Amino acid sequence: MPDMIRRYPDILLPPTAPLRQAMESITRTQVGIALIVDDGRRLLGIVVDSDIRRALLRGETMDAPADRFMNPRPFTLSVGTPEAEIAAAFRRHPRAYIPIVDDRSRLVELAAMTDYMSVPTAHPQWVVIMAGGQGTRLRPLTSTTPKPMMRIGDKPLLELLISRLISSGFTRFILSVNYLADQIRGHFGDGSSLGAQIEYIDEPRELGTAGALSLIAREFESPFLVMNGDLLTKVNFEALLEYHRNDGNLATICLREYDFQVPYGVVTVKDHKLSSIIEKPVHRFFVNAGIYVFEPSLIRRLERGAPRDMPDFLESIRTAEPGRVGCFPIQEYWLDIGKMEDYQRAQQEYDQEFLT
Repeated sequence: MPDMIRRYPDILLPPTAPLRQAMESITRTQVGIALIVDDGRRLLGIVVDSDIRRALLRGETMDAPADRFMNPRPFTLSVGTPEAEIAAAFRRHPRAYIPIVDDRSRLVELAAMTDYMSVPTAHPQWVVIMAGGQGTRLRPLTSTTPKPMMRIGDKPLLELLISRLISSGFTRFILSVNYLADQIRGHFGDGSSLGAQIEYIDEPRELGTAGALSLIAREFESPFLVMNGDLLTKVNFEALLEYHRNDGNLATICLREYDFQVPYGVVTVKDHKLSSIIEKPVHRFFVNAGIYVFEPSLIRRLERGAPRDMPDFLESIRTAEPGRVGCFPIQEYWLDIGKMEDYQRAQQEYDQEFLT
């Protein structure tokens, strides 16, 4: 990030600097802030345009010293704060700048909101990705390559999915593997090459999306994401987690609207007589998008190592605790790559959807 202080040294002022000087500094540099420091560069306060205006309204003169109209308790962050946390602080406390100080309150840097808004918020949540299926409908392509490792453009599908999550601030992953698992392990390793942490679940046999969760040994402290490893999507994962929390759900399932057009005129009959004809009607359904959020306690409801499909597991939760399974409709790009035509479509749409 740019060194704002070195670039604009005039924004550093002593506590005796007159109001006139503070106003000139803010106007001349167009930074919009003056930093009041002592001889040891300890931050004493800040001055922004509104502080000057309030001082003038109180009757202060242009010669009034800065320590009479500065904000003596500015919001600051400690040196070494990760960029993602600085970005999150700007979101929680909207302002143009945040001073960065050391443990003695000495000014180190001035963080500008415009430099951090593109940095994703760091999320502590784990993401469990199901990558153990055999992809039988995509053979012969999957005869020697696991479906998540099929290439879209120049990268495996699973790497595109993980990279998308990393760009959204998620860096902790558990991959559930079975079929040709060595290829997946060999490509990703511990995730360090991607700036992530990757662990693995080895399914002794295919256990279903929910059954694989029973093998997780790690204790989760917050809701975790679960998703299929054959998805190409631009879903807003941060919005999904916020929706899950605000809705008070035990589980949240992502849904995608699916349209099906009957290729014929649909006839209804009443008492052996024609009642209506609807030509090629379109039926709309919500379908399971293969992305979920779960509370950690739900893992204990699974029998370790026992096969369990996700629809059956979600239904059991809904039955036991009505109203606690939420639904999150996806409006963003989403494609499940289950059939050859889906794979061909992904190849055609990737550049347009993800590289432009």
